[in-house]
Amino acid sequence: MIIVDAFGGDFAPEEPIKGAVLAADEYKREITLVGDEDKILNVFEKYSLSKERISIVHAPDVITCHDESALSVRRKKKSSLVVAANLVKENENSVLVSAGSTGAVLSAGVLVTGRMKGVIRPSLGALIPGKKPFLLMDCGANADCKVEYLVQFAIMASVYMQNILKVENPKVALANIGSEPEKGSTLYKEAYKKLENEKNINFIGNVEAVNIMNGEHDIVVCDGFTGNMLLKSIEGMASLFKGVLKETLYKSTKTKIGGALIKNDLNAAFKKFDTKQYGGAPLLGVNGGIFKAHGNSKDILIKNTIKQAIDFTDNNCLEKIKKNLS
Repeated sequence: MIIVDAFGGDFAPEEPIKGAVLAADEYKREITLVGDEDKILNVFEKYSLSKERISIVHAPDVITCHDESALSVRRKKKSSLVVAANLVKENENSVLVSAGSTGAVLSAGVLVTGRMKGVIRPSLGALIPGKKPFLLMDCGANADCKVEYLVQFAIMASVYMQNILKVENPKVALANIGSEPEKGSTLYKEAYKKLENEKNINFIGNVEAVNIMNGEHDIVVCDGFTGNMLLKSIEGMASLFKGVLKETLYKSTKTKIGGALIKNDLNAAFKKFDTKQYGGAPLLGVNGGIFKAHGNSKDILIKNTIKQAIDFTDNNCLEKIKKNLS
């Protein structure tokens, strides 16, 4: 069962609904939209969207980005997010896609669907388009971590990369301030030793921030504070680079002519680093599957996140994660 929170995100309900319709048509899968039914139907009418393979579950309330996450999940039982999370809990092999508040989505995963047996802390991963795509985990769910958390993050991420991106024996690196095993804080020194001896992963050692984007790793493991800082630094630098390049290309007649000549090549190069092609971030370690799309997601990103969700269920990732953790 593929469930979409129709009222999660900056452009809800239009973009989540349009993304769900695109996914239903392209992937030929049944999709359930959760939210205020009248408002959802108004969007279908406004954009003349097809209702084929689409069902609606009514949820009159909404959790906004201004609401306190855990408290709202507990109190707003009829919100689109909580109703959707309950559907995941009640239906085996179900998965939820939401572009809503990150804190609320994390809270719904823990408080409603519940942690997977044996998981200490669920973790949020982000697919980063570097030299080759890699999963950054954790990227914001757990600011404070213990060694055991990082080991579980590595195991769950390895299963995900094997089944979703079809990476055989994915290489796991530990984010650190140096490549040597003795570098870093006590947490990272001890984590290195544990990861080195973990038989369920292919650990290749530390990776410094300067090599994050051009390394040979498939997974980078770290605590959520470090991961979120890395993620936002990467996003900020990418935005700055594109802005400077655009300003340079429009600076003079000469640069405009040069820009016109290389426009197609530039667009092709930038497409390789477009995160929209991967969709959202998986929340691994909860019962069922939960995927957090970016708050400003438009229809294409929602569609691609739904594709991740479909692959997650079709490849039985949940059971494979449980098996590896056990």
